[in-house]
Amino acid sequence: MELMIVRGVLILILVAAAIVDLRTQKIPNVLNYSTMLYGLIANTVLLGLNGLVISLQGLGLGLALLLLFYALGFMGAGDVKLMGALGSVLGPGDTLDSFLYIGLIGGVYALLVILSPGSPSRQFLKRYWLIIKTFLYTKQFSYFSPSQEERKVKLCYGVAISLGAICHIAFSHLGYASLPDLMSSIF
Repeated sequence: MELMIVRGVLILILVAAAIVDLRTQKIPNVLNYSTMLYGLIANTVLLGLNGLVISLQGLGLGLALLLLFYALGFMGAGDVKLMGALGSVLGPGDTLDSFLYIGLIGGVYALLVILSPGSPSRQFLKRYWLIIKTFLYTKQFSYFSPSQEERKVKLCYGVAISLGAICHIAFSHLGYASLPDLMSSIF
């Protein structure tokens, strides 16, 4: 029962993070750090010292999973911290399972943004097609830098993190331990 309450509060936090990210394209530190603290306290109260260790492992794994994407400039620090906060509540196993859903939802979300009519990110596809055509015709690699308009396109990845984690929590509540379990029952 207590675990359901902890996860229910996490779902509310994730919904709030997604809404704030959509409105401001930022996830505030106060939300991320308070969620990290909530995860550390909740797991410690529920499971004692072992819960604290599990929470710290989840926090570290959550941060590590997105750190490279942040370093490469694909996402903001708030997204990385939200993933760490998620990890502090869920622990390492559920964080990794959530990451599968997050990656799937994030990929679909990115494609929808790129392919949406009138989106500046369509220039992204045109630019890479031009690079490929140039290479095929000349056998030389030529890089064409993105336009200012293309650089302004940002994904609100907090939405994908939130939806992916909520999917994992919902499906695990229904008895599917992970995305591969869910997929094997469908196919």
